Amino acid sequence: MEDKILKTIKKYKLIESGDKVLIAVSGGPDSMCLLDILNKLKEKLKIEIAVAHVNHGIRKEAGEETEYIKKYCEKYNIKIYIKYADVTQLAKQDKIGLEEEGRKVRYNFFDEVLEENRFNKIAIAHNMNDKVETVLMNIIRGSGSLGLKGIEPKRDNKYIRPLIETERKDIEEYCSLNKLDPKFDESNNDNTYTRNKIRNILIPFIKKEFNPNIIKGINNLSEIVTEEQNYLEKIVNNIYSQIKIEETKEKVILDLKEFNKQDTIIKKRILLLSISKIFGTSKNIEKIHIEDIIKLCERNIGNKYLTPNKNVKVFVNKGKIIISHTY
Repeated sequence: MEDKILKTIKKYKLIESGDKVLIAVSGGPDSMCLLDILNKLKEKLKIEIAVAHVNHGIRKEAGEETEYIKKYCEKYNIKIYIKYADVTQLAKQDKIGLEEEGRKVRYNFFDEVLEENRFNKIAIAHNMNDKVETVLMNIIRGSGSLGLKGIEPKRDNKYIRPLIETERKDIEEYCSLNKLDPKFDESNNDNTYTRNKIRNILIPFIKKEFNPNIIKGINNLSEIVTEEQNYLEKIVNNIYSQIKIEETKEKVILDLKEFNKQDTIIKKRILLLSISKIFGTSKNIEKIHIEDIIKLCERNIGNKYLTPNKNVKVFVNKGKIIISHTY
């Protein structure tokens, strides 16, 4: 198993000698497998490791999980950073779901620990099954070809996923063989959540009725699409640099005439890229939003603007496309 993870690390250049790696650990099979393997490989990789754990305060088992992780870290003299949060209350305050609030709390905490303690990588325990579940969720939502990439091995050269080429069954077998005794989150059996429905109902049905190797099959599809999308991104970035007039944290200004010369697929990608430059993501921008912006640019009559959502403003004026915050 260590060799398999090491191969993934080298393939995607996830870790380099001298890295300080913060490992996100929940106490479940995935994160405990990741922690145990990186602990075994740390001398070979010449890295420093530490653990970050968030107690969400939702389930009664949360305290046991925290103590379990603390004992493991004490056994191997691993530094651990713990955050206790009332995610239920925070979700009410922010008016968002528990799952979204939990993710927000975790990643804010990881980033905080990373910056304050000079770590340069955050290792997340997403595995191949998680990636396939994400691809299926994106297909169901109609998110387009970008959604087929699923979860990538590395993001922003900071978040790394060494288990992304490893199936869940192999992770659970590793935990059993190494007597890790991880804690299982019973909420993963709650099919109220879309991801759990896909994991517990849809994938087993496909395995039984269509393809027993569906996990590897969809992962293979994802890898092919990722390779093609990465090539397209290079082309889009090159064209973006040619038609960009100005780029700041608050706005992006594009040459309208040059923008309108591009094929529709390139226009769409340039708009998504421009929005990402300002907001860090284009996650909440839908197909209809992009199409409306393209129509606005093609009309090119006088001063026109639209707000595809509550955050983004697009203004066409004097041969320029100005994309900015609404404020």
